[in-house]
Amino acid sequence: MTDRTSLTVLVTGATGNVGRPLVEQLLAAGHRVRALTRDPAKANLPAGAEAVAGDLTDTTSLAEALAGVSAAHLISFNGADFAPLTNGAEIVDLAEKAGVRKVTILKGDVTKSPLEEAVEAGGLEWTHLAPVEFMSNALEWAESVKNEGVVREAFADARSAMIHDADIASVAATALTTDGHAGQEYWLTGPAALTPAEQVRTISEVLGRDIRFVELTKDEAVARWRQTGYSDEDIEFFLTMRTNPPEAGYTVLPTVEQVTGRPARTFAQWVRENAAAFGA
Repeated sequence: MTDRTSLTVLVTGATGNVGRPLVEQLLAAGHRVRALTRDPAKANLPAGAEAVAGDLTDTTSLAEALAGVSAAHLISFNGADFAPLTNGAEIVDLAEKAGVRKVTILKGDVTKSPLEEAVEAGGLEWTHLAPVEFMSNALEWAESVKNEGVVREAFADARSAMIHDADIASVAATALTTDGHAGQEYWLTGPAALTPAEQVRTISEVLGRDIRFVELTKDEAVARWRQTGYSDEDIEFFLTMRTNPPEAGYTVLPTVEQVTGRPARTFAQWVRENAAAFGA
């Protein structure tokens, strides 16, 4: 049942791929939004959002942001380096004392973070959000598509049930402002599992341009990751995800529609919304 009253919701990671559309959706639904960001002056958030300075890694910086908040969207990792937050128990304690009732937690890994463990052990109504690959990852191809009309990628047969970032936000908004989602862990996917070649074909069709897909070898992919600055540990993870991915990464689920009542957005829709980045 929808909570028809206007809530005050704290959105952490407010300038991120999920946080920004979540801020927009909550405002559109008539809720008051407090948006946590490291630098409010540069946040460029929608009109109506209250930007407040804070950092999830610094618990003391959250006290003012949490005051008077009914619900909060939290991320389980440090937005700077994606390392799991280690102060989960302190964040939960502060949220409970501030009177927060509901929280959504955006997972950063398949294993539980200290923040997830803390909310499960505490008294908050929690919902975990476990998205697979974000459609916005395709922006890594934007420059080569715009400048050369080509995408170079390895592992052409690796399928991904990639999800539109705004759909993650829609599930979060629903869980934060309606009842019936406490204690749930929602695995979130898009409506289709696509290979890189299929993604490139979709980009080509939406843009109305011939975009070539050039398959790299494994060694070429590893060399590119190293040149970008990724660690050996990161590269090993990337290889595992592409050569032996978990079934959850390519299994399409109906969760988005079940929770929000609307079908998950397609990759073609995401490309249309971001066509300018690809030179349209």
